[in-house]
Amino acid sequence: MTYCVAIKLNAGMVFLSDSRTNAGLDQVSSFRKMMIYEKRASRFMVLLSAGNLSIAQSVREALQTTQLTDDERRSEPTTIWNAGSMFDAARVLGCAVRNVHERDGEALRQAGVDFNVSLLLGGQIRGEQMRLFQVYSAGNFIEATDETPYFQIGESKYGKPVLDRLLTPQTSLDDAAKCALVSMDSTLKSNLSVGLPLDMVLYENNRYESDKIVCIDEANPYFRMLHDRWGAQLRKAFDTIESPRWSAAPAGTAPLRPATCRYQPLRKTLGPFDC
Repeated sequence: MTYCVAIKLNAGMVFLSDSRTNAGLDQVSSFRKMMIYEKRASRFMVLLSAGNLSIAQSVREALQTTQLTDDERRSEPTTIWNAGSMFDAARVLGCAVRNVHERDGEALRQAGVDFNVSLLLGGQIRGEQMRLFQVYSAGNFIEATDETPYFQIGESKYGKPVLDRLLTPQTSLDDAAKCALVSMDSTLKSNLSVGLPLDMVLYENNRYESDKIVCIDEANPYFRMLHDRWGAQLRKAFDTIESPRWSAAPAGTAPLRPATCRYQPLRKTLGPFDC
């Protein structure tokens, strides 16, 4: 399994992925889940993948040559390298997914393997704003909005709470990077199918390139500090919250069971004639 998160902000975008792949308890390997597509001064796109590794790798390879031929306004087929918008780039990616399914889907089905792949594609093409898409196994996709400024794929549940509490479109890139790393650290702590090293990219709006690209392993000093500090601060915050009190005594406390509570759980009491 894996965990990937992509965040779209006013200031730019953050992409983060792990690299662990499991094919059983005794077959744990590392494969990169992130691919960057860039054309200087024209476009910068990042692709993150989760799901069946062989399918994800096939889609990534097919994306290099997939073309859209249903746009009669263009004199040449649309590819990720000449797409006029991120929406068209997402359409190309969806077409690549469907091409791989058409080629391999039946053989996978006969082998008892589900066609399982999830993809995140985000970036910016000159002439439009940054955009972020989540692409599904059928090749269809949805786009991130101000109300939902991030997408997750893979083992998303452990790292979701911190993203929901802290992220807004106004969040700075550095704070979003910190938030993404805390989200990943929480996932690493709770799920053995997600593991180091990590790949991270920060993209600044309207740059069409990035010099903030890093691979994070066990020896990375910032990630080790973040892991230790986040755990310590969680414990400190937990200790500052008083334990539950069942009444309002002493005065001024917040009781767990206030006097106005009208609801009770269902209860069954053993009667004298019950066996």
